[in-house]
Amino acid sequence: MIQQIQLYDDQLDFEDNKAKGPFGDYANEGLVYHNIGEPTYDFFGTPVYSPFGIAAGPLPKAKFIKAALDKGFDIVTLKSVRTDVFPLNVYPQVRPVKIAGNLDLSAANVLVSDKYDDQIAVANSFGIPSVSPSVWQSDMKETLALPKKGQAVLVAFQGTAHGKGRDDFVRDHVIGVGLIIETGAHVIEINLSCPNEGEEVLACFDTDISTRIVTAVREAYPDIKLLIKIAYFADHEHLKNLVAHIGGLVNGICAINTIPMPVVDIDGNDVFPGRAKAGISGAPIKWAGLEMSRLLAKYRDELGFSYKVIGIGGVISADDFHEYLENGSDIVMSVAGAMWNPQLAGEIKSSL
Repeated sequence: MIQQIQLYDDQLDFEDNKAKGPFGDYANEGLVYHNIGEPTYDFFGTPVYSPFGIAAGPLPKAKFIKAALDKGFDIVTLKSVRTDVFPLNVYPQVRPVKIAGNLDLSAANVLVSDKYDDQIAVANSFGIPSVSPSVWQSDMKETLALPKKGQAVLVAFQGTAHGKGRDDFVRDHVIGVGLIIETGAHVIEINLSCPNEGEEVLACFDTDISTRIVTAVREAYPDIKLLIKIAYFADHEHLKNLVAHIGGLVNGICAINTIPMPVVDIDGNDVFPGRAKAGISGAPIKWAGLEMSRLLAKYRDELGFSYKVIGIGGVISADDFHEYLENGSDIVMSVAGAMWNPQLAGEIKSSL
């Protein structure tokens, strides 16, 4: 039975985690993974030792990035930033949940648990908070200086829709990516799968706004390596239509984000105050990530595009990693698996 998250203390608020973390073996600077030989895999122009890393979420600043790089995670993502300050959802932000097998999307809700088990089923609700650019740009520059030979940093951006019209929402992405480029970053992920923007649907489910955002960013910054992160699409034709519109403009498509579900306690009360849903991650959503990996690879080939597929969702073992590769992913990332197992990257490299 798993008792403790190694990277993050779920009994502390996110801001306390930023200040005091990382935790567990990630805090042990003496435990360093040593790569051998030459990096032979490609991450958008950077040679890396493995096509595996940590997706956006649990690495909010430079010291977390360093801890992950030191443990052998060769591709690490700095948590999404915004064009302005954005509030954090109130505590709690992470809780274990009870899910037997695959997540059932038709279920009325998900029940909170009092402990984590080997399946690692997790609900989180952070809201993608951000400090001001004047603060995060400095930390981002420090972060980008950390990778050593065979390592790479991906920077993630979250557009802010609250209080903005569609044109302003598009401009917010152009401005935000520009602020990131000022730090020296050239591989940038735009998150189109955030459920916290107060819109009727996720941005990635709105093909028009997604196309407008990607087109505007590509036209403004033609030389960057541009990735988008999307949610699980139950409607495959809807996904294919999105790919048809943006597949020639992006260098990579990352899938999936968490899957939003109502999370309640035994009495039916909300676990996350004021939030009807929280994002489910871990082993119960692996089926959805694999399905998206297969479809994105299939549509890329059918439509004649060349983007890379970055598979995410339920990667908690080396077997999971290889399953993603077998289902079309070029690169694989983890969040929950990496948070509970600092040795995961080493285990995967031993299997290559």
